[in-house]
Amino acid sequence: MTSEISTAQRDIVLALPEGHFHDLKSKDIAPAKLSRTIAAFANASGGEIYIGIDEITGPAGAKIRKWRGFVDPEAANGHLQAFEQVFTLGSYYIATFLSHAADPGLILQLQIFKSKDICRALDDRVYVRGAQNLPFTTEEQLARLRLDKGITSFETDTVGVDKIVISNSTVTLRFLLSVVPTAEPEPWLRKQLLLSGDKPTVAAVLLFAEEPQAILPKRCGIKILRYKTIERIGSRDTLAFDPVTVEGCLYDQISAAVTKTVQVVEDVQALGSSGLESIKYPHETLHEIITNAALHRDYSIAADIQIRIFDNRIEIESPGRLPGHVTIENILSEQFARNGAIVRLINKFPDPPNKDVGEGLVTAFRAMRALRLKDPIIRENGASVTVEIRHERLASAEEAILAYLNQHPEINNAVARQITGINSENKVKEVFYRLRDTGKLERVPNSKGSASAWRRPVRDDVREGSDLEASSPRRKQDI
Repeated sequence: MTSEISTAQRDIVLALPEGHFHDLKSKDIAPAKLSRTIAAFANASGGEIYIGIDEITGPAGAKIRKWRGFVDPEAANGHLQAFEQVFTLGSYYIATFLSHAADPGLILQLQIFKSKDICRALDDRVYVRGAQNLPFTTEEQLARLRLDKGITSFETDTVGVDKIVISNSTVTLRFLLSVVPTAEPEPWLRKQLLLSGDKPTVAAVLLFAEEPQAILPKRCGIKILRYKTIERIGSRDTLAFDPVTVEGCLYDQISAAVTKTVQVVEDVQALGSSGLESIKYPHETLHEIITNAALHRDYSIAADIQIRIFDNRIEIESPGRLPGHVTIENILSEQFARNGAIVRLINKFPDPPNKDVGEGLVTAFRAMRALRLKDPIIRENGASVTVEIRHERLASAEEAILAYLNQHPEINNAVARQITGINSENKVKEVFYRLRDTGKLERVPNSKGSASAWRRPVRDDVREGSDLEASSPRRKQDI
């Protein structure tokens, strides 16, 4: 595919900083060397490569970039073949040729997506993108990458404690009595691959040990911190009380963490129209995001989940990078379970925390919109993922509709429901009518029923001018 870009777009490309997500290459780069950058981006979080841009040294040592593209798409076949050789197990890139009227040749833009698997360059080495391409050569580095991608999971490792810790725990007995009352503990645990020899797996300890935190210290606690500030980073001086640590088996821990978080949040007040008012967050949002953090965290990392409650937001930080091909951009539409056994088995508990498997974050976002609060923000911070739940109101439905009409000529009910978060057609109609009654909207002529659309009012003088122009014959010079 070839795309013509403007001068402004060309200038943006030439000025892109090289780093974690962008790289610019000369068309003379050898495909084998190019494959290192391809693999490095795919093994990290993805990125973009622009091929056909030279970098020369100008006056005073300044670096100057010049557009020098391929004569035609066929001239880039060698570079495209490098992609095919790196991505042997799937298509993780989009190739587009960029042209600009004033510059020679075509720039090859390659958008690379995060891969599910480990990709190797043509030299058979593994690279990961940081500020540059970093070779991963040691077994420790490769093991860490496999864990980050979810190719392997720490949940299957065995733990150096006796099997009786889970086979005779009150958690296991309570679970079996309510779910599979005819099963005996040890045979059932072996059938679920939660025992290897006489040792339980990490998943078994997390789900069925009475105190997993004593067996896996610093790896499976949840800490709740309350900071009386709106500053970006909380300090010891702003802590309202000593951090609360929530422990227990995973099923009980999730429930207790949600309950305690709700209790703390209920004490948070902010100045509203009638004085100090309690801040409210949707219970579904807190439940789903805390559940998601506990089920999908990387348990190989010796760190606890942190729930940080500020005056204007809640931050839930979960150890581990996003697994597999999941990115911040596609997290609401893609599914990948780093801890498959944990996710599957906790769903068998009575009233499981993950009732709708794979729908947790979608539910969390939907609940925020229902309360007219802004969507949570998801950030990947090196070795952890943080979800920030802000106590910030969305624009009113009226403001959202008028803002949309600043960029579009008209709006219908379906679009209005999407941008306002209102699910009811009738409620959206009421918003349209209120805007009509205040002179802010008018119905698009000849649009009725389900095809009704609305627009900003056309002024009478503009309408008359349009009518006159339409009714008068065109002058010769206008043709």
